[in-house]
Amino acid sequence: MTDDSVEIPIDGTLDLHTFHPKDVKSLVPHYLELCQERNILQVRIIHGKGTGTLRRTVHSLLGKNKKVASYQLDDGSGGGWGATLVNLNPA
Repeated sequence: MTDDSVEIPIDGTLDLHTFHPKDVKSLVPHYLELCQERNILQVRIIHGKGTGTLRRTVHSLLGKNKKVASYQLDDGSGGGWGATLVNLNPA
């Protein structure tokens, strides 16, 4: 039996390229919760450009999350529309 869990650093940047799309719906809220607990209130989520499906999923999750104060596509200096910047409410 193998353990498929992946340990990711809680440093304010979440790169979704290394995860299966089906895991995103639970991963993103959990990661944001851990960031907020560590007082990391600015988070960058890298979803890639692709077809935009993953970006739309991430934005949908962010729009429903009470921990999220605001979010926007990256301004271009760090990935353009392949990443989203998230501002979290303080814990």
